[in-house]
Amino acid sequence: MSQDQWVAVDRYINDLFVPADPALDAALAASALAGLPAINVAPNHGKMLHLLARLRGAHTILEIGTLGGYSAIWLARALPEGGRLITLESNPHHAEIARANITRAGLSEIVDLRLGLALDTLPQLAAEVDAGFDLIFIDADKPNNPHYFEWRSSSLIAAH
Repeated sequence: MSQDQWVAVDRYINDLFVPADPALDAALAASALAGLPAINVAPNHGKMLHLLARLRGAHTILEIGTLGGYSAIWLARALPEGGRLITLESNPHHAEIARANITRAGLSEIVDLRLGLALDTLPQLAAEVDAGFDLIFIDADKPNNPHYFEWRSSSLIAAH
């Protein structure tokens, strides 16, 4: 498949399944304006994350790597009343933009954004979240993925 075909298919899927959304569009625009790298999940991937969280019936979600909060908005919107999303971000500038985007989307009450290196934050989370997480989305620095998976499998997954 050529790059042009890939882009056309991706655009078709987005147009078909991901209608315009003011809060999500504003999050992308604010992130770009703030100079954040354009590495957020694609709109159709955000929709897929949302659907996965809903299908899973997730009440507690952990996101490793917040960037500008785009995927956090998708995930938080999938939570039922009383649900909670904890998202970890190591870059203070990214966290500042993400907090503003999450607040603008009306989700600051259910999203807990924690600043710091995920590998430093995970031990505290493991001690504080008794039941574990129903869903974990790892979207941070790729060299540490093996370490995140070690944490995922050892102490953070909810027992169902």
